[in-house]
Amino acid sequence: MENFVTGILINGLLIGTLYAIIALGYTMVYGVLQLINFAHSEVFLTGGVVAFEIFRVLSPAPGAEPGTGMNPYLVFAVALVTAIVVCGALNIVIERLAYRPLRNAPKLVPLISAIGVSLILQDVIKLLEGFQGRFQLAVNVPGAFTRTVFTVADTNVKGIDLTLLIVAAVMLFGLNRLVNHSRVGRAIRAVAQDRVTAGLMGIDSNRMISLTFLIGGALGGVGGVLFALKFPNLDPYSGTIPGIKAFSAAVLGGIGSIPGAVLGGLVLGIIENFLGSLSGLVFIFPKLAFLGAIKAEYKDVGAFIALIVILIFKPSGLLGRNATEKV
Repeated sequence: MENFVTGILINGLLIGTLYAIIALGYTMVYGVLQLINFAHSEVFLTGGVVAFEIFRVLSPAPGAEPGTGMNPYLVFAVALVTAIVVCGALNIVIERLAYRPLRNAPKLVPLISAIGVSLILQDVIKLLEGFQGRFQLAVNVPGAFTRTVFTVADTNVKGIDLTLLIVAAVMLFGLNRLVNHSRVGRAIRAVAQDRVTAGLMGIDSNRMISLTFLIGGALGGVGGVLFALKFPNLDPYSGTIPGIKAFSAAVLGGIGSIPGAVLGGLVLGIIENFLGSLSGLVFIFPKLAFLGAIKAEYKDVGAFIALIVILIFKPSGLLGRNATEKV
């Protein structure tokens, strides 16, 4: 029983960490513009497509002799940097073309624009990969990421799991330093609090908003690369479900709160993994045979039900604050 619970926690924390990385992109943009960037799921998917192309070109083909090709961690670093640049630039273009002209429009208008951009990006990815006859992208993941590094309570921790935790920790530390302990971070927070007053104090609001989108896109790109290595079968719609879950994690933790996005991702990952493992309890406690009817496929439904229940009692999220009216 102890090993079973430990396994649920470990796997839940791993997938929750991935949700948290993606959720940070949502919460960064919302914290400044109060805009839900629904195109972020496709920006995140673009990072996965970049990883597919980098590993396809630079990694040795399956079955090749050991030692051929570039070092897998060097290939990973190249994929990570490329995804950060591509996804960050893509997010800036999206903000400039789809959101900035609608900044003073009713809130529903940029929301519809975000959904439109999301659909456009899906078709662009489908078109670009379809030209080359690729509709299902099988990422060529090196063995260094699929091998078991160590085992905890009968749960195998693989190379990609360890890489995910290390990259997430570095990103969260860097993002916290940038937002809370730098002049740029203070400028971003000033724009988020009062854009007009920040402009009167000499802060270029447009530049800070573009920088926020750049950071959000870069976070999405990193999440996409890690997702592609952990779940190496991609298609043009692979970003939709993880994007929705990451958005839900941001809402659960308190949309606009960076610690809230992290906490929400971890909580959602653990809840989802627990619900997906309920049928396993039948083998430990035969009296819980009714749980056998709860299939792993229902874990998404259960996770969103848990989200709704939590938000009923805490509408602002776990770490969110109630919005104050500006006068």
